[in-house]
Amino acid sequence: MPALPMPSRLAESVAESGPQRRREWFARLPEIVPALAERWSLTLEAPYQPGGEVSWVAPARTADGRDVVLKAGWRHPDSEHEAAGLRFWGGRGAIEVFDEHVDDTTIASLLERCPGPTLGEVHRDQDTRDRVVARLLTQLWAEPTPDLPFRSLVQMCDAWADEFDERYADEPDALDPGLAKAGMELYRGLPRESCPQLVLVTDLHVGNVLAAEREPWLLIDPKPHVGDPCYDVLQHVLNDDVLADPVARAYRMAELAGLDRERVRLWLFARLVQECVEQPRFRAAVPLIAP
Repeated sequence: MPALPMPSRLAESVAESGPQRRREWFARLPEIVPALAERWSLTLEAPYQPGGEVSWVAPARTADGRDVVLKAGWRHPDSEHEAAGLRFWGGRGAIEVFDEHVDDTTIASLLERCPGPTLGEVHRDQDTRDRVVARLLTQLWAEPTPDLPFRSLVQMCDAWADEFDERYADEPDALDPGLAKAGMELYRGLPRESCPQLVLVTDLHVGNVLAAEREPWLLIDPKPHVGDPCYDVLQHVLNDDVLADPVARAYRMAELAGLDRERVRLWLFARLVQECVEQPRFRAAVPLIAP
């Protein structure tokens, strides 16, 4: 049997760092992927390159000739509800999921194939990117139904704030202590305030939006939570030129998405603080947007 080709980013990520359990899962991929291909009667192509850090993803064809994508991901908290989110959206603004198989270490999905490329590859101008992202978000936001398994934004923000506190204690010179305190108070407080509680994507950026055929653009790789929609523009802003004028970026996305611009500004300040120990490039932006 020929060796299983690996996405370069996945291989590099596993080699550089990460939990031992992920290394063990990675070592078993040459067994996991063929078993999934047999389970769903798939003919596999080479995996997408460079790929992601926690999953093996490749175009495939079913026995009846349908073009699909096989995604075999390492099971971790962020991956638990991707398929449930895609089922909730039902193809509205996002790719469809046809089937899912879960075991102790792997979450595997059979997904709709989009021709691509990504929004970031197609459009270099920020205005177009902003408009596409805002349009997708407003299409995807919806009231949750009682049966959904998604965690709340409160839970996610509490966990990330706790991680920040631990990292900041080891590197107190990373940020002015007053800004750090204000940022984490907002990061824990904002999701608890009275506001609309909608199903969020939480990881929508230009690399997770693909050109498609049945709609112009479709979301991939969501990490659904339930909470304040003002949070949901942040990942796009962080990934797309936030440093020069973070206030203007916050106001711009708030306007396009129909959100309260001061609330988006507070969220962006808090998120920049949360990121700045691990991502030093954000540190200069924090005082520029501080309330």
